[in-house]
Amino acid sequence: MSTTTFVLAATSSEVLNVIAAFVGGLFIAGALVWAVQFGMRVQDRESPRPRVEEQPRLPETGPVRELREMREPDELSDATDGQERLMPHQLHHSGTRRGKDQHRKRWLPGSSGGFGSGGLGHV
Repeated sequence: MSTTTFVLAATSSEVLNVIAAFVGGLFIAGALVWAVQFGMRVQDRESPRPRVEEQPRLPETGPVRELREMREPDELSDATDGQERLMPHQLHHSGTRRGKDQHRKRWLPGSSGGFGSGGLGHV
């Protein structure tokens, strides 16, 4: 092979594409190595994990249980009968109150299922 063959091969677009892909891969690999080292430095600066004696403990009375209750909305008066309407700052914090009936509503046999379930509906 002559020198001109090597010059043509070196300047062809395939070789330049391979070199560009290799350089791009090296750049990405270097960026990933830098990101891992940066993350490790940040993690070293964070406060240490809590020791066993610093972990939260159960209360003396035992685990706290969930309170389930049925809630019902507070009714607001209509301002159509000449009364002044209530403003948001006049409402109390919760929009609901404890219901009088604390029994959960259950599905009744014979009543309809969900929308589109193909049930017979109320019979």
